[in-house]
Amino acid sequence: MKCQISSIIVSCVLLILTTCSAKTDIATGLSFAPRHRQLEVAGVGVRKKGPIKVYSVAMYASASLKERLSVLSSTVDKVKAMATLATAKDDGDVSFLLKMNMKVGAEKMASAIADSVAPRYKGDVEDVAKLKGLIFNGVQAKGAATKGTSFLFDCNDTGVAVAVDGKAQGSVESAGLSKAFCEVYLDDKGVSPKLKESCISGWCLP
Repeated sequence: MKCQISSIIVSCVLLILTTCSAKTDIATGLSFAPRHRQLEVAGVGVRKKGPIKVYSVAMYASASLKERLSVLSSTVDKVKAMATLATAKDDGDVSFLLKMNMKVGAEKMASAIADSVAPRYKGDVEDVAKLKGLIFNGVQAKGAATKGTSFLFDCNDTGVAVAVDGKAQGSVESAGLSKAFCEVYLDDKGVSPKLKESCISGWCLP
């Protein structure tokens, strides 16, 4: 009987430890909710330009990706873990939530993201232009992307949906653009190495 009780207690503790919780980017102090719709926060990181911490970013991904990463070691299998993370879109929807750490103008912010997507996208250049326009319009409506401004990019099988401060701006219908957007953060030249490190640290074995 005591063994059964002990087993139940251990199981409960493990469940608590593995329950999704909010994450904070230590570089900026900005926090992110544990879930976005059915997706769980995988990790957080900072986007820097030189020494300047421009924004923090969180990635929300599926339980399927978490399962694939959970059998890999973040140290011994780091190369494989990073490669697995890079294919996160194969497991379903992926979302990226950005929170500004400083003030940036509408044109500069929209251009920065569009310029990162463009070389990774092989489709119509007008798709990237439309993405840029959605970001620009969302920021321009409030004057500038001030500290705390949020940008949500939902990458699904049909394209990329954009929201600024929780307000939907529209979407670009292109599966290829969705994949390219994910690569901005997850490929070998991802703009936030700390995000990738956080993801494999949180979802992989030690």
